[in-house]
Amino acid sequence: MDLSGVGVWSHLLRFGEPGEAADAAAELEELGYSALWFPDGGGPVFDAVTHLLTATRRIVVATGILNLWMHDPAYVATSFASLSAAYDRRFLMGIGVSHAVAVDRQEPGRYRRPLAAMTAFLDRLDEADPPVPEDSRVLAALGPKMLDLAAKRARGAHPYLGTPEHTRRARQALGEGPLLLPEQTVILCSGRDEARAIGDGWLRGYLELPNYANNLLRLGYTPDDLASVSDRLFDDVIAWGDEEAIKRRLDEHRAAGADHVCVQVLTANGDDFPRQEWRALAAALT
Repeated sequence: MDLSGVGVWSHLLRFGEPGEAADAAAELEELGYSALWFPDGGGPVFDAVTHLLTATRRIVVATGILNLWMHDPAYVATSFASLSAAYDRRFLMGIGVSHAVAVDRQEPGRYRRPLAAMTAFLDRLDEADPPVPEDSRVLAALGPKMLDLAAKRARGAHPYLGTPEHTRRARQALGEGPLLLPEQTVILCSGRDEARAIGDGWLRGYLELPNYANNLLRLGYTPDDLASVSDRLFDDVIAWGDEEAIKRRLDEHRAAGADHVCVQVLTANGDDFPRQEWRALAAALT
């Protein structure tokens, strides 16, 4: 399983039109990207994994992330074993605790003690027959305790909505050996005004989630930075500009200790597959 290079993170690979998702996956593989990442949200997530694995030949397909509250671990283990055997171990299971606002929507009060919940979920995966191997799973980890668990009980960590500084701190927490596979949001554009027009509302939505807000506060941003979405915060979380500007940001992540970076492309129309942008970035990044 090649987990170097540059991957693509896109909700459209899970929730977009299935035929175009398959066609896009095949093209992304040919463009030289090394992994396809997509979110969960419940429902038939393994059908989506199968769909992308079937459409491709070599590329890794990864959940970014599988929401542990929404899936039975025994079923997860059985599904993983089937997919791993059928598709030459190209499926990487990213697992995360998600957010209280999403988990409690259907069952108020369910989201509690997320670190304990992750530990218990991993225990169940280990106890399954067959188990999900540690080297085939990574954890959505931001804070030090979850990063420590990722180092001890998984192949590494998949941080989301981070910065190169978070990557540096995560590498220190993980130590050498575990994989560090951060997501980096990017906007191909001609200037700040265009970038803010595309990314402002998107980022504000994430800043309302305590897990992400608290992580950014730990990194030294102020409550005012978060409330106003300051230029400093926006520029550090979202890489914007031309292809070379995006490449410089990915190079910063690598210099900070990342093994692989997956890019999430934002455009003015988030319902359209950003295939032109993926092609342009591939020429610079892969």
